[in-house]
Amino acid sequence: MAKRSGKKKKLKKSVKFLSALAFLLVAVGISLQVSSSLSPKEVVVQKKPKVEKKQEKKEYRASLVMVGDALIHNSLYIDAKQADGSYDFKSMLEVTKPITSKYDLAYYNQETVLGGTKLGLSSYPRFNSPQEVGDAFIDSGFNLVSLATNHTMDCGETAVLSGLEYWNSKENVVTAGSYTSFEERDKEKIYEVNGIKYAFFSYTTWTNGLVPPLGKEYLNNVYSDELAKADIERVRDKVDVVMVAMHWGTEYSLGVSAEQEKIAHYLSELGVDIIIGAHPHVVEPVEYIGKTLVIYSLGNYISAQDTTEKLTGLMMSVELKKTVDKGITTVSVENPKAELLYTKFNLRGKFNFKVYPYSQLNNTILPNYRSYYEKYKAVVTERHPDLSFSELTGE
Repeated sequence: MAKRSGKKKKLKKSVKFLSALAFLLVAVGISLQVSSSLSPKEVVVQKKPKVEKKQEKKEYRASLVMVGDALIHNSLYIDAKQADGSYDFKSMLEVTKPITSKYDLAYYNQETVLGGTKLGLSSYPRFNSPQEVGDAFIDSGFNLVSLATNHTMDCGETAVLSGLEYWNSKENVVTAGSYTSFEERDKEKIYEVNGIKYAFFSYTTWTNGLVPPLGKEYLNNVYSDELAKADIERVRDKVDVVMVAMHWGTEYSLGVSAEQEKIAHYLSELGVDIIIGAHPHVVEPVEYIGKTLVIYSLGNYISAQDTTEKLTGLMMSVELKKTVDKGITTVSVENPKAELLYTKFNLRGKFNFKVYPYSQLNNTILPNYRSYYEKYKAVVTERHPDLSFSELTGE
């Protein structure tokens, strides 16, 4: 009896175990089924449709004004001398300052080196000018300065380095054409104004026989096709606008020389946008070569030369425009406008120098000024008859 009772107990345990096992298998099956029903492959996720951002068209603009030579004869700095021995040229530019100071970029050609008074001032034929000339131009808004001229080496390396020390101490002023080393000359220089990137170079084809010392050619940028090509190709694909100041042409000639035309076409092929000419000391024509705006000569901005022809200069302004639309960038030089300028002073004593726009002249300031206006306007527009020109408003 005891043995049979033990067998019953074992049988009951086996039944309980099998029941528990069956329940467990059923539970696992249900779990697997539930888990299967939540398989990631079968879960539907509601996603918001991807909205493509519409690329907006962007435009960038900058204004540029250009004037000619600051040719500082001794009569100019004598007139600028103050009682305390300092120099102040600001009053000479006070009539044109309201015009030039409103532009984003304002260019002029510093014909004579600003070695400063510590080296001793001098005039024609070898100039050394007060550094206060630069102060007056900066005060009038000028921030682009060409330094490569036929007078750069007039007083040697010392004067050049003194002038560069002055310019390098000025913030927000860009110079080109004269450097302290080859490294500085060949350094990639890219500037920006209002979202428009630009490069600025300056070269002279004239040296008056005063070339930089051997191994120091960086002191004055003497033009060669090879140098210009290397400079421009270094930055052409990295900037929107390339500007080149050229000291070239024939002194006192109202016409364009064959060399000027040759260089202008070459620079245009390299992708230069604006060529700004100096050296003739009189105005010359303006034209487009392809998309390149060429100003062959702006003439003098301020000087003490002795004829109306040499005392008449040109002020040119343009608008630089950059458009980015659907990833494509286009750049243009638009709305070229011209204004004639005249340097007035007392012809007998050569004092009271002041620069006037022709549009503010009258017969007291310059007798017969209207005929001069028509003469020089005809020169400037000879190759660009549609060029917008300021109108005369005086009596």
